[in-house]
Amino acid sequence: MAKITFNHADGLVDVLDVEPGTSVMRAAVTGGVPGIVGECGGQAMCATCHVYVRQEHLGMLPEIGDDEEEMLDCTVAERTSRSRLGCQITLGEGLGELEVDVPESQV
Repeated sequence: MAKITFNHADGLVDVLDVEPGTSVMRAAVTGGVPGIVGECGGQAMCATCHVYVRQEHLGMLPEIGDDEEEMLDCTVAERTSRSRLGCQITLGEGLGELEVDVPESQV
């Protein structure tokens, strides 16, 4: 099992154990994590699964693709160097644990 920790601005923390191959967005939506909408279902077309990846995990992620890059320019919350779309991050080989901060707003 892989583990994702979602940190919320109000101090709430959600920790989910997920099967390898699960995206951050899919885990959040099916796990009932507040603040992750996932409107487009994981197609990198809406930016409603925007997360801030904790610094210590950034180097383990694949490069940002063109579609993700474009959508990150459309996020409601400020885009930072830690911004990623949860639908584009899949846990599994080389990434068994991830910690993210959930923006205060997605829509």
